[in-house]
Parts: sequence; structure tokens; C-alpha cells
Amino acid sequence: MARAKAAVYRIQEFATLAGVTVRALHHYDRLGLVKPSGRSTAGYRLYRDSDFARLEQVVVLKFLGFPLKQIGRLLRSESKLRDVLRSQRRVLDEKRRRIGWAIDTIQEAERWLDRGGEPDWELITQIVREIEMQNETDWAKQYYTPEAQAKVEERKKLWSPELQADVSAKWATLLADVEAAMAAGEPPSGARARALAARWRKLVEGFTGGDPDIQKGLNRMWADQANWPAKQRDAYGIKPEIQAFIVEAMTT
Repeated sequence: MARAKAAVYRIQEFATLAGVTVRALHHYDRLGLVKPSGRSTAGYRLYRDSDFARLEQVVVLKFLGFPLKQIGRLLRSESKLRDVLRSQRRVLDEKRRRIGWAIDTIQEAERWLDRGGEPDWELITQIVREIEMQNETDWAKQYYTPEAQAKVEERKKLWSPELQADVSAKWATLLADVEAAMAAGEPPSGARARALAARWRKLVEGFTGGDPDIQKGLNRMWADQANWPAKQRDAYGIKPEIQAFIVEAMTT
């Protein structure tokens, strides 16, 4: 960020020099992330050079994907910040590894085509699935804290195409069984509904591993189902009435 020689800046000048909006500075002030160094006699916010360093820290952490509400806690605790940055680095390292693998495989397919050969379409299909899975994961990251994201990445190492197929089949069967129970007039408090809820919990725990941080992110994601991208909603969405039935069965 550029620096001016002036020692004190009004908010518009500070925003222009820092490359952010005045609205963003107001928001950072309300959250306690970047407080002005003082106020003028007329009550206007005043910033100094030292405030640039603080703003840069906020901007960098925001770029790395940390929620604003978490950034304040991180900046107050250097040890916590170190741990979270380490987790975020592991996530980015894994993403870089996967992207590198996809690039290498695509280049190999290009060489086969240049030589007039036939590329390994099964491997290319696997690349496409990997990229799609990564896109889906990137979309879902907004619901997870960086710590939870790192844990999800670790659990993905345990996931295989065979396991994914098995889990998908179990979810399809479970959803059909829930609909059948509802159609038969089964109350959420009944034994049949409670058994369905137990199967539901078991499948969810297969993804979360029982980790509360992952579970919280998953809960936030499902609570926001109405705002999912159309592709994800069509592929993974659950009917609201089914969701309501299971939630009631779990709480009765």
C-alpha cells in the first residue's frame, strides 16, 4: 500500500491511500479490527501511519479466507494465529498438490494426442471428478472456519470413490425410507422415525468424524440451503419437509 507524507489522514484520504472503501473502514471500526487513532474536534475519524500496518494484517487474513469476526481474535493471540495459519497452509499445500497432479496428467494426455495416440480417458475422467469435487469444496468453505476447513481436508484423505459411491447409495436409500415413513403417517416421535434419525446421524458422523467444528460448519451450510448455487441444490438438496421431520425425530 502506498504511503503519504502526512502524519494524520481523514477517513476518505486514508481509504484512498489504502485501496479500500470508506464503508469497509466503517465496518472494520464497528468490529474493532481497525480503530481510528483519534477524532477531530468535529468528530471525524483520524488515521495515522501505524493504522496502515493493522489494516494490512486484516486485508491479508481476509484474503486467506478468514471471516472478519475471527480475524479480531486471531490478531489478539499470536499463538492462535500461528496455529491457524499453519492449518491454512496445509489446506493450500494440498490444493496445490492436486492442481499440480491435474496439470501433469493433462499435459501427458496432450502429448499422447500430439503423437496420434489415445489418451487415458479413465484417468481424465478422474481429473474432471477431482476438479468438480474441489469446486464443490471451495463453494462450501464459506460455512466452515479455517480450522474446520483444515480438518475437512484431512478427512478427505480417507475418502475414496468406492466409499463415496457407498455413502451416496446409503443416503438415497435413507431419504426414500424417510419419505415412505412420512407417507405412511409415521409421527416423528415414533420408533420408526427414531431409527431413521439414528441412521441419519451415523451417515453425518461418517463425514464429520464426530468433530464439533466440522459439524457446526455443516449445520450452517444446511441452514442456508435456500441460498445454495442451483447445481449444488439440485444435486444435494433435501426437501424441507424431510429435513423438518428428521430434526423433530432427533429432538423428541
